[in-house]
This record gives sequence, C-alpha cells and structure tokens, in this order.
Amino acid sequence: MSFQIRTTQEADRVNRWGSGLLVVALSVAMSCGPAVAGDPPKSKPFIHHLKSTPETTNLGGFIIDSPSVLDIKSGDIVRVDVINQSGATSATVDPVAFFGAFGVKPEEVLPDAINFWNSLPSKVRYGPHILTGPIYIEGAEPGDTIELQILDVYQRVPYGVNNTAPQGGVLSTTYPGFRAGDEPLDIAPAPPGAPGGLFPDVRQHVYRTAKVKGEDVALFSDNIRVPLRPFFGVMGVAPPTGQFIGNTEDSPPPATGVQSSTQPWNFGGNIDSHVLRKGAKVYFPVFQSGAQFFFGDTHSVQGDGEVSGTALEHSLAGVFRFVLHKNTGQEWPWAENKDHYILMGFHWDLDRAMRNATIETIKFLTEKMGLTDAKAFSLASIGVDYVNSEVVDRTQVVSAFIPKRYFLKKPDSVVGVPD
Repeated sequence: MSFQIRTTQEADRVNRWGSGLLVVALSVAMSCGPAVAGDPPKSKPFIHHLKSTPETTNLGGFIIDSPSVLDIKSGDIVRVDVINQSGATSATVDPVAFFGAFGVKPEEVLPDAINFWNSLPSKVRYGPHILTGPIYIEGAEPGDTIELQILDVYQRVPYGVNNTAPQGGVLSTTYPGFRAGDEPLDIAPAPPGAPGGLFPDVRQHVYRTAKVKGEDVALFSDNIRVPLRPFFGVMGVAPPTGQFIGNTEDSPPPATGVQSSTQPWNFGGNIDSHVLRKGAKVYFPVFQSGAQFFFGDTHSVQGDGEVSGTALEHSLAGVFRFVLHKNTGQEWPWAENKDHYILMGFHWDLDRAMRNATIETIKFLTEKMGLTDAKAFSLASIGVDYVNSEVVDRTQVVSAFIPKRYFLKKPDSVVGVPD
C-alpha cells in the first residue's frame, strides 16, 4: 500500500469560511496487502480523507454557513469517517466503560469516539447524531443539484449497538399512532444505579460482526446470522434559510436556529433508508452556497421502518464522489441504484408521506420520462412499489421504487434542467 500525502491550506477559502483547519488530501493506491483496522485493502481510492475529529464534528446540527472542514471540486472523491452516537454521547459514561459493559475490550473502542466524548463539554447538543462536516463543493449554489455517488461503505469497528425500550420506536407515547391505553412491551427498565441507564441485552444490545462463508453478518445469536448492508443514515446539505423542521407540523422553530439531525426533509438528513448504500446515487437539492454537506448516523444493518427506533448503530467510513449539476431546479432528494429509480415522500403523518411519495413519482415520470399525469399515475399504481423506509424520526419517509427495466428507451440524463 502506497500513500502520497498532500496537506493544503487555501488562504482565500479559510478567510471566506473561517475554517482555519488543515485540509488533508490523501491520494491512495490500494494494493491487496494485509488489512488495517478501518482501512480495508479493497476500499475505493480517494483523494481527500475527512477524519472524524472534535474539530470536524458537531452534535446533531445542520448549521447554515458553518465553517468548512473540507473544500472540494465537482468530481472529487472523499473518504468520510463517522462516529456513531451510540456509546459516544452519554453525559456520564465514557465509550470505554459503555462498550466494556458488553465485553468490548478497551483497545477495540474507536479512538475517535473517545476523543469526541472528551470534547462533549464544548459541544452544543442540537440533535442526537454525531455529524461529520460540512464539506463545501466549489461552485454549488441554490437551485443546483449535488449527485452523491456512494462508492464504498465499510466498518471501522467489528460491532454495533441496537436499543430497545418498553415504549420505544413505533411503540413510543410520542409516536403519531399512539393511543391512550396502548400497553408497553414487557421490557424491564434499567436497574437503579445502572451507569448511564445501561442494561445489556435488555435495553441495549451489542452485536459482533464477522465474515461467515464470505458474507459479512451480524452475530445476533448462536443460530441467527443477519447479513449486513451498511449505509449512512444521515446524509444531507444545509437547509434553506429560515426553514426549520420540528417534531410536529406546527412546531415552532428551535431556539438555536439550527436544524436538528433528527428530522429528514428536503435537505436530506436523517433519511435512514438502507437502499442508499454502496452502488447507489443520491441527488440532493442545493439551498446554500457550497451545498454544505454533513454525514452521520451510520448503520451496518437496518430493516425498513427501523421500528425499535434504532438500527444496528455502527461507526463506519464511506467513500463518495460529489458531482455538481447546475440550475436543475430540484426540490426534494431522490436516488437511483442499478435496478430502480427511488423517489421519496416526507411528512409527519405516514399517510401524507405516502401521498407525497406518489406525487414525486408522478413528477419524475412526467418530467424525466415524458408521460402525461394520467399515465404516470397509472404506472405508479400498477408498477411501482412503495416502502416505509423509516417511520420513527418524527417525520417519516416513504420510498417509491420504479424498476428501470420498464423503460426500453432511457433518457441520456435524469438530472437535467426540467422543461
């Protein structure tokens, strides 16, 4: 494995965005030598490496005009490191003690998680997730689109965390479907005096991961293996000025004036869709100069819905290519993979999220594929699958899957300027 390290600090960008940070660009020629923890030998080459340090991370905030931690150009490939929040954001229990309660050895704890925990007193808690960013893309302006190509995603540690509570996730008393008299599950509370509320295998579950017969799996139990499909739950840009999405439709703007990472919306954010993984492309509308990209909430596996409120929360790294498309007029995120175009609907109410996903499907089929509204609505009904990607993050996400094989003639580009 050979490395060429180039450290740059561009005065004009530092002055413009107030970063004051060194941008480390790493040009990597990968070989098939022995794997190094967090840097597998088959990872895609990249030209920038954005590490998860106290200086490049915040606690749950999409902060407009936050100082850039990395400046890139369209076409650049970036490795982004993320610390998952589970075990790294407790006010009273440090990561070594947290994971030690589950038998994880101190040397297996991610050093970045320890460093972040030590920086907590200096952090403002905008939301629950540890976000890495923002990345500024040269030339990106409101009205443009950033195409994010997900080239690779891999584990930084060999374990992840899932949480269960008597009334967590879709069973929560704050869930839109909760009704008076709904009973909780028979899941015991943490014993009195348990540090940080830890109750292993009851309230928190740590699952080891391993490669079994050539497949990466979570070792759920002695006779249950869950295949991994790692992905970034939070990916998004700085939101529009003055738009802050709260826990309910009529929530007032937060006092901080910063969008929390809890709620996904038109800027992306906490989409929590496991199909947005290696091989997919995600298209984000741009609302601020530079787009201002943030990443976080990484998962090694999750079912559609994420019904307990968390997936297998797992610190990951991803390799991404950023491509800028000018003057597209795009309003909402959407995606594609090898087999499908994927449209998304967001709302606090699941019925409205379903309606919005249908509207986005019709708009895509009319603007990109040339169908009339009536024909698009017809195809949406007979040939498109709608999935509840996540239903626990205040605003809910319904994804529409349009099979690419339907179209005998595909457009040269599905990102162009609408007519």
